[in-house]
Amino acid sequence: MDFDLNYLLAQWPALLDGVLMTLRVSLLAITFSLLIGVLGGAARVIKVPVLAQIVVLYVELIRNTPILVQLFFIFYGLPAIGMELSLFWSGVVCLSLWAGAYQVENVRGGLATVENGMREASVALSLKRSHYFCLVALPIAFRTSLPAMLNTAISLLKNSSYLQAIGLAELTFVAVDRIATDFRAIEMFSAICVIYLVLVAILALLTGRLSAHLQRPFRQ
Repeated sequence: MDFDLNYLLAQWPALLDGVLMTLRVSLLAITFSLLIGVLGGAARVIKVPVLAQIVVLYVELIRNTPILVQLFFIFYGLPAIGMELSLFWSGVVCLSLWAGAYQVENVRGGLATVENGMREASVALSLKRSHYFCLVALPIAFRTSLPAMLNTAISLLKNSSYLQAIGLAELTFVAVDRIATDFRAIEMFSAICVIYLVLVAILALLTGRLSAHLQRPFRQ
């Protein structure tokens, strides 16, 4: 079968809608997963009673079960106990929880690199524990763990393709739907491969610039 560029051009509006849906879901999930990572990582490092153990259980549960099983549990299982979510929010919740578990470990690793002298200096300056964490430890941890956070965010963006399994009209769903109708698999899969590569490259570029900006004061 010949590659038909004109067919791709005709399908561009539908693909663009899929890209926009992918970006909406991914950006929300990245934001929520970072929040989960900061709160969960802090709970583990500070060793908050009970909460730290809950976070450990959450991380182990998410990291040792397939994301597709988690997605089906949220979309099909939760309604059985009266917690029904829309397609969109089922996707956001699933991706947020999945990436959040990895971000917890990223943040925890970053906080572990903060030298004890920073804590001692904050005590000498009479900083409260919350001020030390927010103004000293967390910025250092964020700068250290930014590459790992980027890897998790990229994985989240790619894993958004799993949401086509529940019928959310993101990029992969649009492509598969068109293939089922028009039987132009080469064109559609080539298109979404290129689009995902571009999205990942843009995310990596933005994060790289942020990392360079954060590292600038520490260069000789």
